[in-house]
Amino acid sequence: MLSHIKIVLVGTTHPGNIGAVARAMKNMCLDRLCLVAPKTFPCAEATARASGADDILASAQVYQSLPEAIADSQWVIGTSARNRAISWPEITPRECAEKVVIRAPGQTAAIVFGRESSGLKNHELDLCHFLLRIPCNSEFSSLNLAAAVQVVCYELFTATGIRDETAIGDKGEYPLATAGQMASFYLHLHETLDIIGFLHKDKSKSIMRRLRRIFNRIQLDTKELDILRGILRMSQDNQGKN
Repeated sequence: MLSHIKIVLVGTTHPGNIGAVARAMKNMCLDRLCLVAPKTFPCAEATARASGADDILASAQVYQSLPEAIADSQWVIGTSARNRAISWPEITPRECAEKVVIRAPGQTAAIVFGRESSGLKNHELDLCHFLLRIPCNSEFSSLNLAAAVQVVCYELFTATGIRDETAIGDKGEYPLATAGQMASFYLHLHETLDIIGFLHKDKSKSIMRRLRRIFNRIQLDTKELDILRGILRMSQDNQGKN
């Protein structure tokens, strides 16, 4: 029931942490591990720390960038222990499990964990629909990477035994847009806003970040995305005629 969920580690520095994460995943019946630009992998230390979860390491997929790793995902949830100057919609591990296991069991989900020392960067969180924060001691909120993954995986595993009595099926007739499809849409949107003169050079980055947050909250399906891209194409065509 958890085969649609992948754990994504970004920029992991210590190979032992990769092995410990693989162990935590196997404990809770998750088997899709993705690594984005790990410093050292494969590595004997990772295998040793996996303590028998060698199959998770053997099947791990390695990517050079986060957009590549999440391109097929319809839900992207980034984790963070740090307070951010810019706010993202936040959820707890239990709320995450409710969304991706109970309410959306057929939709691909990526749960993204950042670097041991600094976590995810803001431009990486821009790719996420939600920011996941693990409730803990406010005076000592730093969790080891594997410990954080274990907490999240436990909630995902526990949620497999819970039925959603209120669920009435999929969001609609069409599947949710993937991260790759949304990335293309954002490029198209930026191009169109620039053509019609809406963007100002010194404010374009903040405007696009806010627009991303709006559409990430909505969770567009593929039909809705087609409609929006049709509007963008028509806007470009009309601008070219003027």
